[in-house]
Amino acid sequence: MEVEEMVDTGSFYTMLPDRLLRELGVKPVGTRRIHLADGRRILMNYGRAWVTVEGESEGTLVAFGEDDGPVLLGAYTLQGLALAVDPAKERLVPSDIIMYRAAS
Repeated sequence: MEVEEMVDTGSFYTMLPDRLLRELGVKPVGTRRIHLADGRRILMNYGRAWVTVEGESEGTLVAFGEDDGPVLLGAYTLQGLALAVDPAKERLVPSDIIMYRAAS
């Protein structure tokens, strides 16, 4: 199923409407405290789902949003897919994965 999402690098999780996630067979695995852009802090269910963006697929965490709420592609998913935002061209671009070796 294709879903059009708004990329939101300020959102940690990808968020889809609760109803849609359940229709896709995604089940909540837990609840997390979420701080919303309007200042509210709420408890929100989250689960695990496979997403495909620009031909790349990855397992990610998704938040069960309100049924009439926004559909957001969050930073956790973008990083898992090794994608970054090119704001000048309004597109997603491949990005390097940064790993630092721990000091010995």
